[in-house]
Amino acid sequence: MTPTDVTRTDVTFAVQGSTCSAWHYRGEGDDFRTEAGRPCVVMAHGFGGTKDSGLEGFAEGFARAGLDVLLFDYRGFGSSGGEMRQTVSIRGQLEDYAAAIATARGTDGVDPTRIVAWGVSLAGGHVFSLGASDPRLAALIALTPAVDARAASTASMRQYSAGHLAKSGWAAIRDKAAAARGGAGVTIRLAGRPGEVAALALPGVYEDYLSIAGPTWRNEVSARSFLEIGSYRPIKDADKITAPLLVQIGDLDRSAPPHAAAKAAEQGRADVRHYPCDHFDVYPGKRWHDRALEHQILFLRRHLAVATAATIEEDAHARVAAG
Repeated sequence: MTPTDVTRTDVTFAVQGSTCSAWHYRGEGDDFRTEAGRPCVVMAHGFGGTKDSGLEGFAEGFARAGLDVLLFDYRGFGSSGGEMRQTVSIRGQLEDYAAAIATARGTDGVDPTRIVAWGVSLAGGHVFSLGASDPRLAALIALTPAVDARAASTASMRQYSAGHLAKSGWAAIRDKAAAARGGAGVTIRLAGRPGEVAALALPGVYEDYLSIAGPTWRNEVSARSFLEIGSYRPIKDADKITAPLLVQIGDLDRSAPPHAAAKAAEQGRADVRHYPCDHFDVYPGKRWHDRALEHQILFLRRHLAVATAATIEEDAHARVAAG
């Protein structure tokens, strides 16, 4: 089956007087389907990402495996509404996620008791917060998650020059002050080349981000977003998670410290997969994408598929008969 064979429809849902734009992928086959419907994987991107930027390959893979998917843009990004554009709000994004989960639970053909929260990078951190606040979630997947701003800050001081950090910090302060006065905000590049003032400016990151960028992605973010994520530590919620949790760690990750992800995974009693790769090497077209997706589907089969147990039993009987 090719990606064009997957059934995808446009969806919008309301959040705090605005709307989020989403794609609903319909799962194929019966491996996960019961009378109540199929599970639904609710997906969102990381810092400044949009749903058309490297996530379609994951969503299509889930759909072909038999899972429904709801892939959405946060307010202010991509095709979603929201007057405050390109500004990361942790509280706002968690509200958007909760609204997306509620939408998935009310979608025709979806089993509302089998909703999966899926996130990558910053959204991978959101998965920990969501798992702690919503015990009804059936499973959680955190891909190269950013779980601890303190660890990220320490890594940044090693990776970036003092001048780069000072310029970014000053831009954030000016942006917040301008917003408080009702004036035009200050934006910086989301991805830049080394030496440029950008949220991400390590060697190769600009090229990596552009390789997955979709038509709605904009290479800018409000500078105050740095202040927003600077104190975010969803690792603190890890020990409150009760749902099955998969954490996938890039051991060479320069953007989301792998040691922090490993610590959060341990506290959340997670299944853990390690990959010898950097942050962007898990996206479609990259070396570790297929393996990461394969592990996600295996994880969901183990916890949510209805055909698994019967298939295992049939295989066992077949081996006995053949012997």
